[in-house]
Amino acid sequence: MSQKSQDQSAAPAVEGPSVSEQMQVRRDKRERILEAGKQAYPADLRRSHTLTTVRATWGHLTAGEETTDEVTIGGRVVFIRNTGKLAFATLQDGFTHADSGERLQVMLSLAEVGEEALTAWKADVDLGDFVWVRGRVICSKRGELSVMAAEWRMASKALRPLPTLHKELSEEARVRQRYADLVVRQEARDMVRTRAAIYQAIRRTLDGQGFLEIETPTLQLVHGGAAARPFNTHLNAFDIDMTLRIALELYLKRAMVGGADRVYEMGRIFRNEGIDSSHSAEFTMLEAYMSWGDQFTIADVIKDVVMAAAEATGIHQIETDKGTIDLDGEWTWLSFYPGLSEAMGEAITIDTPAERLIELLEEREIDHDPKWAPGKLAMELFGEVVEPTLLNPTFVCDYPAIAQPLARPHRSEPGLVEAWDLIIGGMERGTGFSELVDPVVQRDVLTKQSLAAAAGDPEAMQLDEDFLNALEFGCPPMGGLGLGIDRLVMLFTDAGIRETILFPLLKPLG
Repeated sequence: MSQKSQDQSAAPAVEGPSVSEQMQVRRDKRERILEAGKQAYPADLRRSHTLTTVRATWGHLTAGEETTDEVTIGGRVVFIRNTGKLAFATLQDGFTHADSGERLQVMLSLAEVGEEALTAWKADVDLGDFVWVRGRVICSKRGELSVMAAEWRMASKALRPLPTLHKELSEEARVRQRYADLVVRQEARDMVRTRAAIYQAIRRTLDGQGFLEIETPTLQLVHGGAAARPFNTHLNAFDIDMTLRIALELYLKRAMVGGADRVYEMGRIFRNEGIDSSHSAEFTMLEAYMSWGDQFTIADVIKDVVMAAAEATGIHQIETDKGTIDLDGEWTWLSFYPGLSEAMGEAITIDTPAERLIELLEEREIDHDPKWAPGKLAMELFGEVVEPTLLNPTFVCDYPAIAQPLARPHRSEPGLVEAWDLIIGGMERGTGFSELVDPVVQRDVLTKQSLAAAAGDPEAMQLDEDFLNALEFGCPPMGGLGLGIDRLVMLFTDAGIRETILFPLLKPLG
């Protein structure tokens, strides 16, 4: 039997009994196994070979060829076909970095396994069960590499039926029961493996450039490092309020003060904000900092990281509905105000009054708050009008100072900061800047942020005295970057953020 035909018929559509009735049937089988003095979940089973190694070792066999080579294998049953004196099943292996979940046929014949074992197989085994099989490696008359069983045992009885393999699961069902999604859908397994490959590529790249991977606290007394609304919690041991981190930045910079030359961290961060196709309340961020650098040296680093991910996935050109993204092409730089001016058809500068920016936003029906400062209004306009048009990698730079309170003031353009956003495919993928290391200026900036927070701005940063104390010890000039790992995976997989996160946060049913 061909692998294709097995896959297509792997789990027939459920007919007749309801799911609850099916579950009762499976529970009854479990009880029958136990009452017979056997085990439904034994702990003593071992494999001599994975399904992948069986295929790699004996895949050369031709139709009808048999061996005396005996193996012990195990896997999840994803196909069953029973006849009078012969039973067929397809087992599915677990997936790894190198293997997407190999499948292999097992055969049970009356002559080889015996009547009692064959009868028990037909009576006890359902789709989804894990089974252990000992037998000879052969190739069936139809050319299917198989293991002809001499012995089999139940390894783990599944009490809940699998979703049908040939029936498309809704996205909601996929993300709510990812464990089932991984069993039945190859694309789900590939997503996990792709993400892991990108993680490996990032670490390999940064480690190769002398960056040191460290870990920083998730629970923090003061939230900072970004303009975002935090999650609040309470530490009972100390009876103090704390927050989950909204960024990795401030503790990584403390490490730089302490003498680390280059550091990075990939970790979960938490922002109590909107959830949509490109935003999640918890997501994975890479942040990296290098001494004796600036926004330009750190831009080279993020390009190396993205290209390493491209190598890991084998994808350098990405087809979209807007055109082809060419990662091998030129990575351009675009100054914020000149780019916005060109799109608006009029000169927009740091001095453009809020009233005019509000008019431009209203003309295009873009949501905004009239109380916003001109810089923030301009950023909203840019994000809605210009950013979606930037298909190929573009470093949008020379932002108004409000964009990055932790970035160094521009060395030649008053009111701007040395910061960039990396836009690919019309979406921000990462950010970077020349870090602000002057503790006096940093205190002034954070004090203003703290006053904004006290006035009710939920996204404003709090004043972190310990961080300012650290800066006062002295910190080398440096460049820093932040890269959304989920959005990087989205770039290479054409999937929404809920698909790229293995177990995304979802609104409870009901």
